[in-house]
Parts: sequence; C-alpha cells; structure tokens
Amino acid sequence: MSGFRGGEFLVRSVGKTMSPESFTEEQRALAVTAHRFAREEVLPHAARIEGKDFAFLRELLLKAGGVGLLGVDLPEQYGGLALDKTTSLLVASANSILGSWSVTFGAQTSIGTMPIAYFGDDAQKAHWLPKLASGEWVSAYALTEPGSGSDALGARTRATLSADGKSWSLDGTKQFITNAGFADVFIVFAKVDGEKFSAFIVPRDTPGLTVGPEEHKLGLRGSSTCQLLLEGATIPSGNLLGEVGKGAKIAFNILNIGRLKLGAGVLGAMRMGLENTLGYCTARKQFGKPLTAFGLTTEKLARMAMNIYVVESMAFRTSGYIDELIASGSGSLKAIEEFSIEASIMKVLGSEMSNQLVDDALQLHGGYGYVADYPVERGYRDVRINRIFEGTNEINRMLVTGMLLKRAFKGELSLFGDRPLVSDAGSPADHLKQLALLCLKSAGEAFGMELEHHQVVLASMADIVIDAYALDSVVARTAQHGAPWRSAVVDLFTNLTHQRSLAAAQRVLCIALKGAELEQALEKARALHVFKPFDAEALNQTIATALEAARGYPAT
Repeated sequence: MSGFRGGEFLVRSVGKTMSPESFTEEQRALAVTAHRFAREEVLPHAARIEGKDFAFLRELLLKAGGVGLLGVDLPEQYGGLALDKTTSLLVASANSILGSWSVTFGAQTSIGTMPIAYFGDDAQKAHWLPKLASGEWVSAYALTEPGSGSDALGARTRATLSADGKSWSLDGTKQFITNAGFADVFIVFAKVDGEKFSAFIVPRDTPGLTVGPEEHKLGLRGSSTCQLLLEGATIPSGNLLGEVGKGAKIAFNILNIGRLKLGAGVLGAMRMGLENTLGYCTARKQFGKPLTAFGLTTEKLARMAMNIYVVESMAFRTSGYIDELIASGSGSLKAIEEFSIEASIMKVLGSEMSNQLVDDALQLHGGYGYVADYPVERGYRDVRINRIFEGTNEINRMLVTGMLLKRAFKGELSLFGDRPLVSDAGSPADHLKQLALLCLKSAGEAFGMELEHHQVVLASMADIVIDAYALDSVVARTAQHGAPWRSAVVDLFTNLTHQRSLAAAQRVLCIALKGAELEQALEKARALHVFKPFDAEALNQTIATALEAARGYPAT
C-alpha cells in the first residue's frame, strides 16, 4: 500500500503506481463491454443522435443499463455493480467517443444519480436508484442558474416549507440543465428561506415545474440542454436530499466526481481522434507522398499521442489511489474528496490536452476537417465545453492552489518543512515539485490571507503544480512499463513542462517579491530548470513509427 494522501505528490516519490498496464482482467472485461457498446450501439447512429432524437437516447440509456454500464458505481442491492473507481473511469472513457452521448451518459451516471446514492435516505435510494441503474428513468442535475455559475452558492432559487411541514415549494430558474428535455427526475438546489443552501429530488411531473425550450449550442448538439422554471413547484417534504443547509456538501462532492470522470472521460474521444487522423494522414497524399512522410505532420501526431499518454497516466494513477484508500476502509465519497486536488488537475489538463488534440486533428485534415462529412468537425465543436463545465478551468486552477495551501495551513500536508523532497533518483519531475514549493512558499509569505485576491499568482502556481503531477505520473508509468516511444514521450513532455513552468514561476515571483529577495528567488528557480538537449525530430519520428505500427494509439 502506498498510503498516498491528496496533494502529497509534491513531497513524496511516486514509486509504483496504477496504470492501464496493471488493470485487472475484470476491469479489462468491462472496458471491452463499454467500448463495444459505444462503437456498435452509439457511433453508427451519430447522425440520429445529433438530430436530437431523444427517444433514441432513452433507448440507448436503457440498453446501457441492460449491460450494467449505468450502475458501475451503485450498490448491488439497488441494481448496481459496486465496482471500483478505476472501472468507473474506464466506462466513462469508452463512452466519450461521441460528445452528445458522452454528456447524456455522464449526466445520468454521475451528477444525476450519485447525489441520491451518496446522500439519499434508504427510502429515496430504494425508490430511485434501481430504475436509474436500469435506464428506465433518467436523471438530471440542476445547480447552475442564469445569475450563478461558478458562484454556485449565489443561487437565488428558494425553497419554502409549508405550514404543516408536509411539502416544499420551490421558486426560481435553473440554466443549462443536461438531459432536461427528457429527464424523469431532477436534483435541484435551492435556498431554504433564501439562506440555507439545500438539495431536493424533484420529479418531472411536479406541479409548477416547467422545462424550457432546447438551447441551440455550438457543440453537443444531440444532447438535451434546457432551462427549468420553478413557480411554486410543490414536492413532498420527504424529497429533501440530505439535510437542510447541507447542499454545498452535496454539490461540491458531486462536482469532484464529475471532474474525476471528465478528466478520464476525454480519453475515448482522444484515442478515436488520433485513430481517425492517422488513417487520414496515411491515405492522403500531397506532392506524391503520404502526409505521414512530412515532419510537421509527424510532430502533430506525436503530440496527439503524448497528450493521450499524459492524461491516461494521471487519470489511472489517481483512480488507483482512490481505490486503495477505499480498500483500506475509507468510504467512497471520502476517498474521492481526499483526492479533490488531483481531480481538479485531471479536469484542467484533460480538457486542455483534448482540446489541443482535436485542434491538431482538424489542422491535419486541412479543408476536409472543416466540413461535416468528417467526424473531426463535430469533435472540434464538442470538445470546447470541457473547459467550462464541472467548474471552469479558471475556477479549478484556483481550487488546486487554494486546497493545497488550506491543507498545509491546517497541518494536513507538510509543504514547507525543512526536510528535503524525497527524490526519484534524478526524476525530472522533482525539479517541478521543488519549483512549485518555492512559489507556494514565496507567494504565501508575501501575501498571506490576501493571496486569494491575486488570481494570476494562484493560476500560475496551479500550472506548475499541474505539470508536476502530470510529469511525475508519466515518469513513474514509463519506469514501470518502458518502450522507446514511451521514453520519447517523457523527453518531449519534460522539455515542454520545464519551459512553461519556469515561465510561470518567474511570473509568480515577479508579482510576489521585490529587490534582492526577488533576485534570490529567481536564481533558485533558474537552478531548478535543467535543460537536457533533445532531438525533437527524432523523438517525434520514434512516436510516429509506433503509431503507424499499431495503426493507432500504441498503448491501447
């Protein structure tokens, strides 16, 4: 057992870690089931889904429930499979190959169902969970409002208890609610008496509940996104989820789950994007040669593979830690909360690397990538939302730094002690860890409690922390499961992260410090940037050769 706790990657050597190479046979078997379902039941019907055929989406959810894909996280007594979080991420990843289906599936299995699974009473679980697990009923999560997105606690929807204590009346508007057009039940957040943030289970047929028209979106056009209008919407008092005033605990813990799943869920779409682009570049010829013969094509293909490898390494390292903590006796929700820093890291880097991948894919398709006949056009539109929902990437950057410092100040995480960082025998990730600690300490001492008002500093420090976790994960995985193309990924990613992290550190230090203190800190930062010469063309070619041999992502 590694005994890792959330955020400790900054001050501990990673050692052995969970990765796709160490999946169990049971995990692989369900991953195969999920991949087969997505490729055979979903992808062939992309046009029908994109046309907003919601009856068909319900059919797909029912089929997914029939093979167990909707109940991976749920207890067996309610029709679930009660499997580990690694398997849950594998299923989410497999179902991301079509954006509109991915968010429909994710809203059902994650944010729509897990509030009841984790916070519902016995009667609520028994009533709702079996049919949500089977796909007979569809759920939706209603947190965002027209005037409150990232500021969830600024919600204005009100809940009022009746004089006889038998019912709640809800008034307000919810915005951008996924699955709203055909959901049977909504998890709605409202303030009791305008003050106590709470959660409620609201059936679709509730008097006073109206579902607004479909939003016309840039991407995810086949998914349902509507407003909810609550005008004296009356539900039984027993539909309160959890306790009055405890809605923030529900909302933020469920968002942690959403971030975790999004950070891994992008992988299916990323692998398919690489597979399609490689096929196109192999067949497409210019100047008498296939596109794969050109260096700038090779560079993009290599970067696409690198991004997948990085996201994969982070995602399953994190799920491995969560599963280990659960196995040691921790509750599932508590284990996920423990690694909320890593979940935010996964969400930020996963969404940004998938965005870069599809941009490279479209560029390699040239003009054909800009027309709807090729799936990369749809993928380009669909991927953009990932940097916005489950908390914007800006908010998640604030959370990464804020949670690290909060745990350090509470004595839960030793970031600023005199003991040296335990080193991975020359791991290039150690330099980034030390750089992150230098910036966290310098900014913390310079600004104290005022640090929360310096968002550029917080975000820049988060970027270093994110790169440190990502590089640490990649180095550890490659040390356990080496191959020439994997080593090439490590060399390319090391150079990339060291360059941008030094720039981020310089930005932080120049804001936080002045005079001689600044010069000393900058010298320390420069000393942590050790440049290792690398031949980018040769490294790109090593990765591209492995891609061509595998006819896709070589670690699948």
